[in-house]
Amino acid sequence: MSFVTFGEIMLRLTPALHREKLQTTSQFDVNFAGSESNVASALGVLGNTVSFVTKLPENAIGDNCIQSLRKYGVSTEDIVRGGERIGTYFIEIGASIRPSSVVYDRKYGAFSAMEANEFSWDEIFKNTKYLFVSGITAALSQQCASELIKCVQVAKKCGVTVAFDMNYRRTLWDDHKDAQKIFDQILPNTDILFGNAGVLSDVYEITSSKEDKIEASIDVIAQAKEKFGIEEYIFTVRHHHSASVNKVEGIYVSNNGTFISNSYTVEILDRFGTGDAFAAGCLHRLGQGENPQDVVNFGTAAFALKHTIYGDQHTSTEEEILSVVNGETSGHVKR
Repeated sequence: MSFVTFGEIMLRLTPALHREKLQTTSQFDVNFAGSESNVASALGVLGNTVSFVTKLPENAIGDNCIQSLRKYGVSTEDIVRGGERIGTYFIEIGASIRPSSVVYDRKYGAFSAMEANEFSWDEIFKNTKYLFVSGITAALSQQCASELIKCVQVAKKCGVTVAFDMNYRRTLWDDHKDAQKIFDQILPNTDILFGNAGVLSDVYEITSSKEDKIEASIDVIAQAKEKFGIEEYIFTVRHHHSASVNKVEGIYVSNNGTFISNSYTVEILDRFGTGDAFAAGCLHRLGQGENPQDVVNFGTAAFALKHTIYGDQHTSTEEEILSVVNGETSGHVKR
């Protein structure tokens, strides 16, 4: 496979009436999502060969989840079946001054209860160019953390380029230092670090005094580069005006220089999965051998577009993303 992603996929339940509160809804829309599966589905939509690796229960819900992945062109042949249940999360979409919120029900899920040696990494990484993983997996259980470390170590031995999104979720950790201990074992095997200035502050207390967000990102990346020794950093930059309107940008820092994307002000339909759309867009262009400026422009256009699409999955085509890169942001009807 050209791309492999590894992580938990969950049942996503969102009030059927858009932006209704969880405490008042009586109907839910049903979907399946997770950071790593979102990246896989977006890569599949863009025409890439991609496999998603996870563990799902052997029941009708697990079957439905697998079918949802296949419709995006994602290979499911490396998914392990077993365990009792699929993790679930409930999303409340915010608006204006009311923020979005998430309620997790993922303890004791099939993925977090994985056993040692359930995944044949040497086989999985045959003909693989890129692996994408995130820090969320490390927070789910001790075995998940151990398997994530093993996964990236084997990937490096197999010559696979490892992309790691730090993706720190405060509610999943008791203390940021617990995350540090695990990430310290992942970062030496990382080739490309995805994230943002906030996650470096949350986990490693790497901060900047600069007020401009792009300058602050460049500053913290320089500090991270010295600390971690990783050569490539691809970060999102978000200017949060409200739950309904954000301005978004991207930045790519490598030994070849610093590359800043176009910026987009977006009205938000659903911001969940937007960072995953950014990562998938960047990986797609990296896989095509494009230059850093093109990579971050394409990734940021995908990042912006995903805010306009309901659900976690980013279904924009390459043509649609390129039209935004080329300045077509008026929203005029195409006939």
